[in-house]
Amino acid sequence: MIGSAGIESLLWHGLLPLAADMGGAATRGLIYLAAFALVLVAAFVMVIVLFSYGKLFVQALMSNAYVSLLSLVGMSLRQVHARTIVEAKIMAMQAGVGNDPHTGITTRRLEAHYLAGGNVPRVIHALIAAHRADIDLDFDRAAAIDLAGRDVLDAVKTSVYPKVIDCPDPEKSGRTTLSAVAKNGVELLVRARVTVRTNLAQLIGGATEETIIARVGEGIITSIGSAEDHLQVMENPDRISKAVLERGLDAHTAFEIVSIDIADIDIGENIGARLQADQAEADTRKAQALAEQRRANAIAREQEMKAEVAANRASVFLAEAEVPRAMADAFRQGNLERFSGNGTA
Repeated sequence: MIGSAGIESLLWHGLLPLAADMGGAATRGLIYLAAFALVLVAAFVMVIVLFSYGKLFVQALMSNAYVSLLSLVGMSLRQVHARTIVEAKIMAMQAGVGNDPHTGITTRRLEAHYLAGGNVPRVIHALIAAHRADIDLDFDRAAAIDLAGRDVLDAVKTSVYPKVIDCPDPEKSGRTTLSAVAKNGVELLVRARVTVRTNLAQLIGGATEETIIARVGEGIITSIGSAEDHLQVMENPDRISKAVLERGLDAHTAFEIVSIDIADIDIGENIGARLQADQAEADTRKAQALAEQRRANAIAREQEMKAEVAANRASVFLAEAEVPRAMADAFRQGNLERFSGNGTA
């Protein structure tokens, strides 16, 4: 017979392998379940990524402007508008400036410019316009111009199509003409039109339109002021333009002066004659004041002489009053004798 200890031994040795088999199966099941869950999560993430960026990815791929899905996801994580970057790169590639070694338009550089606060589409449009117009402009310079607060696309357009500036500008100064006076004193009212184009090499840090207007206005006034006669200026207005252009007024500015044209010139006041009349009136008033001063001095001197005459008369009266007194004293002292008619005492 088998005792209780033997029965327990048999049960233990029989159930242990069965338990081991059941534990391995459970572990493998958990592993399979975890792997399946990871696959589901990865598939879900891929579906979301494809749903969010699939269209952009395919669009970039078909436009020869490849951008990886990881880059698109990274843009979202970096708070970069992915569509703006992709469309900008597509425009650059389609225009033939994306692969240019001088421009170097890459996804990373576009992102950097976007994060710096730049206007990526406007920079790409400016590069395309410069490329079409055969203007030397690379991505670095265009991005620097954009970040400096200048309109890079407008600058390129102004380089292609020069801009006309009124001098003076009525919208900014409220004046429609410049006032200049020739040496003969005649005032001339001049209105000029300055044609300029952008100097991309000096656009960053260069002076703006206001400086051009101020310098041209100063040059016109100086040129007219050096003329002997206003008729010379009216006969040859181009002498003003030539004299102003020779002074190199576009130095250290963001523009290059193409031409200066005198649009209108009129005769104003004869300031010289008015100044002479004012001077003559001032001289007259001065002469009248001096004459009045001399008259007052003469009257004062007359009164002084009258007072002196009265004083002299008073002295004479005093002297006449002393004569009888002196005679009386002489009689009393016996110093004065009577004379007879024949001249003897």
